[in-house]
Amino acid sequence: MGNRTTVSTFVLRGFSSLPDLQDLLFVLIFFSHVTILAANVSVMVAIKLSHNLHTPMYFFLSGLSFSETCTTMVTIPRMLVDLLSDSKTISLPECATQMFFFFGLAGNNCFIMAAMSYDRYTAIHSPLHYPILMTHRICLQLMMASSVTGIVVSLCIVLIVFNLSFCDASTIEHFFCDIAPVVSLACDYTFFQKTILLAFTASVLVGSFILIMISYVFIVSTVVKMPSAKGRYKAFYTCSSHLTVVCIHYGFAGFVYLRPKDSDSFREDMLMAVTYTVLTPLLNPIVYSLRNKEMQIALRKVLDNFCRFFSQMVSKRMLNTS
Repeated sequence: MGNRTTVSTFVLRGFSSLPDLQDLLFVLIFFSHVTILAANVSVMVAIKLSHNLHTPMYFFLSGLSFSETCTTMVTIPRMLVDLLSDSKTISLPECATQMFFFFGLAGNNCFIMAAMSYDRYTAIHSPLHYPILMTHRICLQLMMASSVTGIVVSLCIVLIVFNLSFCDASTIEHFFCDIAPVVSLACDYTFFQKTILLAFTASVLVGSFILIMISYVFIVSTVVKMPSAKGRYKAFYTCSSHLTVVCIHYGFAGFVYLRPKDSDSFREDMLMAVTYTVLTPLLNPIVYSLRNKEMQIALRKVLDNFCRFFSQMVSKRMLNTS
């Protein structure tokens, strides 16, 4: 106990080992963040304004876009500030808050994707009963269940992590308060606590992934029984965007959070986490837009309305100044 101190602040080491690339990283991450916000907000606005997109699939897509936008807001703005700042300190309450919101939203993303897979199964297996089985109320309940599950699991993780005693070391080898880099600073981190944290993480990633795979097993078993090749192609095509997003999301997340950890892997995990927190929210709206004609039409309308509004504002300003 004599060697332990009460740590009140941490230092987010982040990309300090790459001083020559700080400015370049700032520019790249900043424009990626702006693109993420623009793309996801465009998807949400397009779904809101297009009545033909007021279906369960697009309701979940809108929820996923909102949740992923919030997830990036938890980590990227802080990362951008630290890239330009010499002081990269973060207080213990701020660190706990960041971890809570990040994993709460990340868990929400996972279970929304599970709900989306169930929606696709219902649409393919019971197309005639689909409006009855997937009412707006049921969609809201699934969305709320995703949020509550993410919040509860995240709260449990944060309570375990920040009830640990931290030693003199206070440098987090990451750009945000992730689980493994934070608990590596603890003096009393036991195998039991490690197992519990892994169980909570796996319950979200593996649990939601199993739900998704169950839905797709039933989807495949339904599709192969369809008499026409055109019907089978259409059924698989409607699932292709979701399946692509699932592979990207769970591929990166599984690599970062489910493989064995040691102090040498933190740098590799950090680079993968950048990809997970920046690339995944950027690819999701792109994948759904490229493979969905309805979404393309809706986004084109949003862009046309924005351009029209912008040109009108410019014209009014020029008339007022002349």
